[in-house]
Amino acid sequence: MRLADLLAGLSRLADMGFGLPIGAALRSCALATRLGRSVDLSQGEIQAAFYTALLHHAGCAGYAHETSRLFGDEINANRAAARTDPGAVTDLFTTFLPNLTRDRPPAARARLAVTALVKGGRWGQDFTVSACEVGRDTARRLGLPVNVQESLFHVYDMWHAKPLGGSLSGEAIPVAARIARLAGVAVLFDAIGGPDLAVEELRRRSGGMLDPELVARFVADASSLLEAGREAGPSSLLDLEPGPHVLAPDRRPVAEVFGDLADLKSPYLLGHSRAVADLAAGAARVLRMPEEDASDLAVAGLLHDTGRVAVPGVVWDKAGRLDADGWEQVRLHPYHSERILVGSTELARLAPLVGRHHERLDGSGYYRGCHERDLSMPARVLAAADAYRTLLEHRPHREALTPDRAEKRVLDEADRGRLDADAVRAVLSVAGRPVAPPVTHLPAGLTEREVEVLALVAHGCSNADIASRLVISPRTAEHHVQHIYTKIGVSGRAAATLFAVEHRLAGLDR
Repeated sequence: MRLADLLAGLSRLADMGFGLPIGAALRSCALATRLGRSVDLSQGEIQAAFYTALLHHAGCAGYAHETSRLFGDEINANRAAARTDPGAVTDLFTTFLPNLTRDRPPAARARLAVTALVKGGRWGQDFTVSACEVGRDTARRLGLPVNVQESLFHVYDMWHAKPLGGSLSGEAIPVAARIARLAGVAVLFDAIGGPDLAVEELRRRSGGMLDPELVARFVADASSLLEAGREAGPSSLLDLEPGPHVLAPDRRPVAEVFGDLADLKSPYLLGHSRAVADLAAGAARVLRMPEEDASDLAVAGLLHDTGRVAVPGVVWDKAGRLDADGWEQVRLHPYHSERILVGSTELARLAPLVGRHHERLDGSGYYRGCHERDLSMPARVLAAADAYRTLLEHRPHREALTPDRAEKRVLDEADRGRLDADAVRAVLSVAGRPVAPPVTHLPAGLTEREVEVLALVAHGCSNADIASRLVISPRTAEHHVQHIYTKIGVSGRAAATLFAVEHRLAGLDR
């Protein structure tokens, strides 16, 4: 199957997580590809622009937890940042702060403004580093060429800026990254105010944030390029993809990548999607369901919670009872997961299955309120796997249950006619067996103690938390963290978390 088809739907995860309209990534991809062809790039560079634009915001989920803690609603903060020109200091006051604080009570507006003024600069730098590292890692795991990985790593670099860390400026920035960044800005402001606003905003960023020659080339043919972007859809994307087409021999590794990205939404969700996928696929085999169903359940398990990214992290991380608005957002996350999958012809048939993972046989589930007659056996298995695994995981409002208590809880749900009894027993049968072999070789030269520290980092622990848990000084904890980052080639928690999950070093079996 073609990777572009899978990403046509899965790119919606990035749209939702960054606060963009669904389809923004597709439109940016179409625009970037046409602009790349119009400036006579090589086929490899056009391909890099195609995938960089499609995955432009894939790494933004990596800093969702930190942004939520700082600003309360990270999706709103992302939306405000997307409209702001980072190359213009005045935009902090004229664009970012008004968008960040809109519709807030006066006291809340004041608090947010002070936070943005005091901590906004550091937040922007850390967000960018996290997004670039996660984007690069996503491209690597998807098997995309090195030039795509490099372009995603530099997609937030500015044309005219003093390079910091590993950033670049001017023509040193890969041309695919420059085109993808321009396309993203154009598509955003075209959606907000049409072609005139898009051209105005691009000109305003020309020579600062954006490559002036590319801006001039775009402006000369803006109407045609923007129209091509508006008409982009999943099927037209496949026609637009430069050759040679990138193929995905198996859906599961691709689904793993996006399940991991969704779980980055909160440290409380770490490894949830992988664990549900293993339980669901294993239960299907215990029940002697067709192998196709087991394979579908593995993919559906990995992608069932992708819609979580559309709900602000402040909802998922709330320690107390949710209010009516928060609960309604939670109820809609399976719907958002469905909308992500239907964008891909290959994944669309799994959308109804994914959208039913919180339904119950007696009609008490959500979001549709399905009854027994509406729920296939795969849907019942996925619901049982998700319910059991969730009980084993710590949440802000409750401690994790022991396996015995979690088993009793789902068996009670089956007795009450909410979960399917056969599905529950099959999931419990799988849960009693190890899901993955133990790690015998530690990657990147990590020591046992460093793996221990890495697992705590992945679960959202600060240096002080790590020091307390391991009975070491905060200074020693900080040294461990920095040594780990150096060894695995990352600079922040999000990329370190993905490394830990990919190499099964994050204690996901607990």
